[in-house]
Amino acid sequence: MTTISFAPFLPWWMLSVAAVLALGLGVLGVARSVRGAWIRLAAFAALILALANPLLLSENREALSTVVPVIVDRSQSQATEERRQMTDTAVAELRERLGRFANIEPRFVDVEEPENSDTPSTRLFEALSAAVADVPPARIGAAVMLTDGQIHDLPANASALGFDAPLHGLITGRADETDRRIEIVRAPRFGIVGEEQELTFRVFDDGVEDNAPSDVTVTINGEPLSIVQAVPGEATPFTFTVPRGGSNVLEFEVSGLPGEVTDANNKAIHLIEGIRENLRVLLVSGEPHAGERAWRNLLKSDASVDLVHFTILRPPEKQDGTPINELSLIAFPTRELFVEKIDDFDLIIFDRYQHRGVLPILYYDYIAEYVQKGGALLIAAGPEHAGEDSIALTPLANVLPAAPTGEVHEAAFYPRLSEQGKRHPVTRGLDGSTQEPPQWGRWFRTIDVGQPEGETVMTGADDRPLLVLNRAAEGRVAMLLSDQGWLWARGFEGGGPHVSLYRRIAHWLMKEPELEEEALNARATGRTLEIRRQTIGDDPGPATVVYPSGRSEQVTLSEASPGLWRAERQMEETGLFTVQNGDFSALVHVGAVDAPEFKAMISTTDTLAPLGQATRGITTRLDDGGDGVRMPDILPVRGAVRVVDDRRLTVRLTDETVLKGIDTLPLFAGFAGVGLLLLAMSVMWWREGR
Repeated sequence: MTTISFAPFLPWWMLSVAAVLALGLGVLGVARSVRGAWIRLAAFAALILALANPLLLSENREALSTVVPVIVDRSQSQATEERRQMTDTAVAELRERLGRFANIEPRFVDVEEPENSDTPSTRLFEALSAAVADVPPARIGAAVMLTDGQIHDLPANASALGFDAPLHGLITGRADETDRRIEIVRAPRFGIVGEEQELTFRVFDDGVEDNAPSDVTVTINGEPLSIVQAVPGEATPFTFTVPRGGSNVLEFEVSGLPGEVTDANNKAIHLIEGIRENLRVLLVSGEPHAGERAWRNLLKSDASVDLVHFTILRPPEKQDGTPINELSLIAFPTRELFVEKIDDFDLIIFDRYQHRGVLPILYYDYIAEYVQKGGALLIAAGPEHAGEDSIALTPLANVLPAAPTGEVHEAAFYPRLSEQGKRHPVTRGLDGSTQEPPQWGRWFRTIDVGQPEGETVMTGADDRPLLVLNRAAEGRVAMLLSDQGWLWARGFEGGGPHVSLYRRIAHWLMKEPELEEEALNARATGRTLEIRRQTIGDDPGPATVVYPSGRSEQVTLSEASPGLWRAERQMEETGLFTVQNGDFSALVHVGAVDAPEFKAMISTTDTLAPLGQATRGITTRLDDGGDGVRMPDILPVRGAVRVVDDRRLTVRLTDETVLKGIDTLPLFAGFAGVGLLLLAMSVMWWREGR
């Protein structure tokens, strides 16, 4: 491109004044018919033009390439062998065909799932925007998307693309694909343990006209629950009972269709958090003592506990002559509590209680039977436990883990964790337990017992058992062989973690899952799988992780603290994982349970077709009816795209250029300019001299 510019030697106002004066003199000379007036006017014009210094500018420009972004869908819905092969073949063809044009710059972008996303989805338009963020819209000649059509970030309209060029869609898969999927339509997030809940699911048969009923297998926490008949397209209700507190995994698996695209979406997962109703605890206090209210205060402060507390202040043998109608005490409803409603309680506590005729001897049989059927019993023992009226001498002895020797040992000691106690979740990590001596106050009395059954997790003076935990058939029993825990509550010698200890004992007895001494738990945070193995034994060995795709992997567990082994792993897949270690297994779902990527899996042209029509692009399938692909030709055009060719990918070539440099040529420079001025002056002098 060539232009003329000026670089005057004098300011423009001075040149303007000179031009006006010269023009005035020239006009005056012409008006008076002065000889050579026209030549004088031409000489003045040449002089002023020379002072204006005209320059001839010539720009050197280089044509810019036309950018064509090619967005390649590598999401999980594209992971089938057929679609993967189609995609790879089409990418190779596009590279070769676009490479024939020197002025076209293709940009290939593979779009996979974000590593840290727990909601798998196909977001091709985000990748498209990122690929052309550094390119002016005028340089974009077209955009090509290689996908199955399942896209989850479609813009509202073509103007949201940010450029005016054709958008082409090359669709993998076949037009006659079928797929069966199942989705949870409505379900509760929380449920009370033991109560019925209802959810609704729906089965979809995409690409199938015959909606015959299908079998849906339901499991909860890996255990088979039911088989339900579901009609595709119709909402199917399902009723179940929440089996346990904490996270529960409901899995719905529908039978597959012959030749369907994938069975990855034949499963649906729902997580429901089991909430326990308020736990009912019966606390029976015997002989009054300084720490009598320790258990009561702890249980009353727990909002999840309904406490029934009775204190035996007047045994039957006590006769002081006071008329019954003048007593303000409540009669102990023994039959109601220990016969009629004993199964309503989750835990029974005897706090320094002794057999003094309040409970008939038969009732201890009822309590022992209650424990063996799954109940929980705690004995908080004092000196009476070693005496003749000890409840250990009743039929309750059948479920107690230790029998008293009849001796009471009174000496100052620091309660310590045993080797098992350091690993047991009831006592593991108690504040102050890791130092020697422990950083808590001393106690002064223990009740001697014989060799106990179960686990002795705390010891007293001379390694005597202090806290014993044991299972009796289906139930649990704990014995705290001292009544000195109140010293910690009162802050004696700095106190101690009595709240943590008492609460853990109570919740272990009531079968809190987190306090199981042998347990395997798994949970997911985003795409990170965390495995937690509790054991009071030795190294449990590696865990086996079974992926949703069926492959398995060994994961090494590392000891995080005594009795607790952990592992963390970033997972590539999303879905339901099974974690196994020895005889234990756990289910965990990684990623969102309703991820868009698995909701629809058949390929479709419907998603991109409207945008293609609006931008004069084409949306076509790559399937050629055989094992190959049918790739459209490339058609470069100049100017706006006005016609759509269903067999060609139109690319609008850009007219954009970049300025590389400017060549400058002064028109009145050097001998040519001087010669022209001298010639003008000479002609003027010659003409006026005649």
